Amino acid sequence: MTHRILTATLALTLSSLAAAQGTNVRFTLDWAFEGPGSPYLLAADRGYFAKQGLNVTIDRGFGSGDAVTKIASGTYDMGFGDINAMMEFNARNPAQRLVAVYMVYNSPPHAILVLKSSGIKTPKDLEGRTLAAPVGDASRRLFPAFAEANGIDASKVKWVSVDGGLREPMLARKQADGIAGFTFTSLLSLGQLGVKADEVTVFPYAQSISGLYGNAIIVRADWAKKNPAVVKGMLIAINQGLKDAIRDPAAAIASLQKKNALINPALETERLKLALSGSVLTKDTRALGLGLVRPDRLKSSITVVQNAFDLPRGLTPTNVFDTSYLPPAADRKVK
Repeated sequence: MTHRILTATLALTLSSLAAAQGTNVRFTLDWAFEGPGSPYLLAADRGYFAKQGLNVTIDRGFGSGDAVTKIASGTYDMGFGDINAMMEFNARNPAQRLVAVYMVYNSPPHAILVLKSSGIKTPKDLEGRTLAAPVGDASRRLFPAFAEANGIDASKVKWVSVDGGLREPMLARKQADGIAGFTFTSLLSLGQLGVKADEVTVFPYAQSISGLYGNAIIVRADWAKKNPAVVKGMLIAINQGLKDAIRDPAAAIASLQKKNALINPALETERLKLALSGSVLTKDTRALGLGLVRPDRLKSSITVVQNAFDLPRGLTPTNVFDTSYLPPAADRKVK
């Protein structure tokens, strides 16, 4: 009898400890531990995930397109990745469908950057030139759409695959004619290498591609269906962390510095503010609240991606973006 009581007590204790620790969730960022990734770390620091009963591991990423692949493979449960790369994946792999559940970059930061000294004045001038970017970079993955929108023969553009840390140095040293990347990442990194902003020409994808969205919180559709409370809890915490970062960027960067002590706080604060002002706090976001998309705009974006990659039809706003996990509208409002 005593043995049974001890066994039952031990089982209850272990169960209680597991509950106290919460549900484990593996989350990947899109890139390195830099300013734009700090809201997620701030949410963790302030206990927002723990409050939802979640034990979240946050890892750095290696490109917004790469994040999509790793979520699809099950390496991560959820993550921050490019919705356009996600759409391409879904069209090619309908049985392994991913879904976006919270839009973060309402205006995409995808761009091609060149030095003015290169003589490249228009996107068409990229023909016959060499561009550098990591394989998993979202702007590189989406280049066919940019090429189509600007009348570029993509077959005449050569790509060099580089590690993310070598991308901007290659351009600064004129070892490549241009690079693909996020505006706020590449411009500031070039600045650190002594390349002034007025020496750079930026071709933002959003200027020529109508309706395009950027990075969102992404999850496997089947995993979300099995774990709806987890997905909702994650979005509540992420939403609060993002709102806190908007109100107090310094607090977000303090959380980032705990994770990566080697950062330049002033530089990463500027990078975060550029990401927030240019990609997060848009006209649509102020009207609809954080996290939501406009179905008509998403439909246009789907058409762009399908045409650019010659994908099978079948993508729709409702199977690309699921609004059912979003926090209440009142909690997503921003000024």
